Amino acid sequence: MTRLIVPKSISNSILPYLLESTLYPLEDKDGFMLFNEKEIEKSLNKIDALAIGMGWGKSEDNKKILSYILENYSIPIVIDADGLNTLAEMDLELLKNAKSKIILTPHPKEFERLSKINIEEILKNSVKIAEDFAKEYNIILLLKGHETIVTDGIETYTVKKGGAGMATAGSGDVLSGIIVGMIGKRKPTVKLVANCAYIAGLAGEIAEEKYTDISMRAHDTIECIPEAIKQIRI
Repeated sequence: MTRLIVPKSISNSILPYLLESTLYPLEDKDGFMLFNEKEIEKSLNKIDALAIGMGWGKSEDNKKILSYILENYSIPIVIDADGLNTLAEMDLELLKNAKSKIILTPHPKEFERLSKINIEEILKNSVKIAEDFAKEYNIILLLKGHETIVTDGIETYTVKKGGAGMATAGSGDVLSGIIVGMIGKRKPTVKLVANCAYIAGLAGEIAEEKYTDISMRAHDTIECIPEAIKQIRI
């Protein structure tokens, strides 16, 4: 079972689309969640894993929310999209001191903001820079690209799956959803996260074959996840 935590002001718009998920609205102002310790605790009650940041936007309250979660929760956490942009404006020492296993899933531009390393340098020496960053901050880093790098600074995998059709809005959210689903059931490891990237990439390849790289959407990748898993099992 999944739980979607959203600003209260948009909850009625989202409800018709939730067939298998539950919804927890948080009070907001102008569409941004407000920091409320008790409400955050209620929203995260009895969950096994968390993905945060997708569609989040940027606000000072987001920094408070993210900081509070990292300081107080031991569940595995995937941080993506605006969660990464929020984290980039915070003290990254939070990652070193976090109780939970943190998985960051940046594309190169987001990683530039996080690491403060020029994107050209990242692209030239991506494996080494990714490994050094992951080891320093005690996280699992998934650096997106034509060759996805997954590392904790000690163990490293590269995943060469996916296609041009996945360069569309929402594809990264699909990957984060696969990861959080898996780490809710199994211990988060570098190999497990790399497997998630492989599943997402293979599903994207299947979707591209069906719909072409021009026409496919992120939703098409989701629809092809069962076929990807079926192929892996063979």
